Amino acid sequence: MMYLIYNFILTGLAPLWVPWMWLRTRKRGEQPNWAERQGNYEKSLPIKKKGDKRIWVHAVSVGEVIAAKPFLEELRKQAPKAEIVLSVTTSSGHQTAREKLVGHFDFLIYFPIDMARFQLRGIQRVRPDVIAVMETELWYNFLWAADVFDVPAFMVNARSSDRAFRRSMKFRWFFAETLALVKEVLAQSEQDAERFRTLGAPRVRVLGNTKFDEAAGTIDTDAEAWRKELQFDERPIVVVGSTRSEQEVLIVVSALEPFAGQIQVVHAPRHLETAQEVASLAQAGRFTVGFRSRREKADYIVLDTYGELGSVYSVADIVIVGGGFDALGGQNLIQPLALGKPVLHGPNMFNFREVAAQSVEAGASRVCATHEELETAIRELLGSAEQRVEMGLRASELVQRNVGASARYAAVITESLSS
Repeated sequence: MMYLIYNFILTGLAPLWVPWMWLRTRKRGEQPNWAERQGNYEKSLPIKKKGDKRIWVHAVSVGEVIAAKPFLEELRKQAPKAEIVLSVTTSSGHQTAREKLVGHFDFLIYFPIDMARFQLRGIQRVRPDVIAVMETELWYNFLWAADVFDVPAFMVNARSSDRAFRRSMKFRWFFAETLALVKEVLAQSEQDAERFRTLGAPRVRVLGNTKFDEAAGTIDTDAEAWRKELQFDERPIVVVGSTRSEQEVLIVVSALEPFAGQIQVVHAPRHLETAQEVASLAQAGRFTVGFRSRREKADYIVLDTYGELGSVYSVADIVIVGGGFDALGGQNLIQPLALGKPVLHGPNMFNFREVAAQSVEAGASRVCATHEELETAIRELLGSAEQRVEMGLRASELVQRNVGASARYAAVITESLSS
């Protein structure tokens, strides 16, 4: 019955979501492969040979692709003979996988649109022995098609944010039916696990957060090389990561403006199409502005490239993590913590609630609700190298206490593969 209801609604609303999806992708510089999005992998994926094993790992976009990296590394170690098919939904995720995950997968494809015929076509071509879905992706027809072909599907590094959980509870009946198709939900935290249980997931375990493993892998980044690459001098450096709205950019730039000429800034907007907007606001804040993609020399560099932020954090004296100054849920603060950097962020970190709470409690980060509070915190940290070092040490210790989730996730998938 659920299959009929879901597909009836999906088909009936197609005149609305198809144009919306097309217009949204047109805003991006690189277009997706629409044949692959219809589950047609004839040109991109060879037929699986008899006796071979295949693991299908799905990661939506940039964040999930980066989080999947240590998990994929562990899969390579624990199942070296298995073919890994990595799917993504967005062109930015596709680009990040091509550039940053070379050698971590055998085939890279676009995920099928969740129409039954597209998903059946995709499953028939990929012929996976096991499926690992990263974080939050629950597509009914995909899981239904996997069940039709008797392929076990796991949610890996699963999480449920405050906003997503509230929305999901309104359609609990739907999510209960969908989660019943999942072999096991492997969650980041006990809170995430409890939310999935509440939504109706029959099988849930807590194995940790792969983002700690991914962040720990950036510890050896050559900070001095990055300083030269960015053409920075010896003045303090503030790295701003993943701002997501004009309001956030205004708060950050307003807080940084009093330090124009005294500091150097790298500012990475969450969406690259907003890079010019960030540049304009920074110029209005009395900074000389340049773009990373053009290798320009300036006091305020807009990081309009994919996949470099995690390494660029290494040059920071202070890190400001976006997504939390507006009601947006926050962004990943584990990367700068792993590099031993003092972190400042807004109060609205509900997508990273547990990590943010742990970080604040450990004394590795500070919450700033307004640009005045942010300016005060920056001033204090710039004036005290001792305080920066102390926060950095606490950040590194926090991350080291939480590594190892990727190996645990890979062990579950490998066990399913062999059974």
